[in-house]
Order: sequence, then structure tokens, then C-alpha cells
Amino acid sequence: MRICIALTAVLPVAGCAPLGAPTIALFGAYFPSWLASALAGILGAVLVRLVFVRAGIDDAIPVRLPVYLCIALGLGFLFSHLGFGR
Repeated sequence: MRICIALTAVLPVAGCAPLGAPTIALFGAYFPSWLASALAGILGAVLVRLVFVRAGIDDAIPVRLPVYLCIALGLGFLFSHLGFGR
């Protein structure tokens, strides 16, 4: 019975890795990787918007804010996955 209780308590954290928080050393300080991913997503969305404006696609987008927010999130997650493996 005690083994079942111990396994039940341990199973929710079985996928956790003891690697610590991913950080980036920048100018002598440590920044969390999600901050770099968010910045990359925002900059990527701005670049995509500039391309859309030049191509004339921006005027055809009915709701711009959610579209560009999703583009920023997608690029941020992609940067996080490719850059940090998380």
C-alpha cells in the first residue's frame, strides 16, 4: 500500500528534468530564455508585417492584431524550440 501511495506522489513530477532554468549570459547578466524567445517572436512579427505591407497583403487581413499576435507566438515558440530545445 505504501508503494502505491509513493508512486502516486511521484508520478506527476516524473517528466520534470533537473536541468534548471535555461538562461542566456548577456552583458554579464543572466536572462531567461523565454525573454529572448519573446523578443525574437516580436521582431519576427514586425518583419513579417513589413513584408505583408510591401506585398499588399496587410490590407486584406480582417483582424490584424490576433493574426500578428499568433505570428509572434509561433515564431517565439519556434525560436525557443530550435534554440533551446524546449
